[in-house]
Amino acid sequence: MKTTSRSWPWKGQRRRRTFIDEEPVGGVILLKLHGRLDSTTAPELRERVRLNLENGRNLLVLDLSRVTFVDSSGLGSLVAALRSADKAGGNIKISALQPRVRAVFELIRLDHVFEVYEDALSAVRSY
Repeated sequence: MKTTSRSWPWKGQRRRRTFIDEEPVGGVILLKLHGRLDSTTAPELRERVRLNLENGRNLLVLDLSRVTFVDSSGLGSLVAALRSADKAGGNIKISALQPRVRAVFELIRLDHVFEVYEDALSAVRSY
């Protein structure tokens, strides 16, 4: 019996849709995150924040209403993003935390580091 080796199209690749949707709202950039904020997706968040800051868009809102999980890498990327925005003379505000993600924020007291709003519109209006 002869065995055939198959090359799977997804081998070494993760198929997923865009993790971040970006929407300008007045002078504020709304970044809508989807899915998990972890070691796989944290670099994309850092890059999107960096590109916005480099282009002078330093008022950001991160809408986490569709984020279902966050790990230490994701939390680290949020803190790094806030520091970068602060250095650029801007700010990052967080909106719409899911209960599980809110529990993590409260446990490590990130709700005292970030301004957290119930919804994205409230966060945008706060600027």
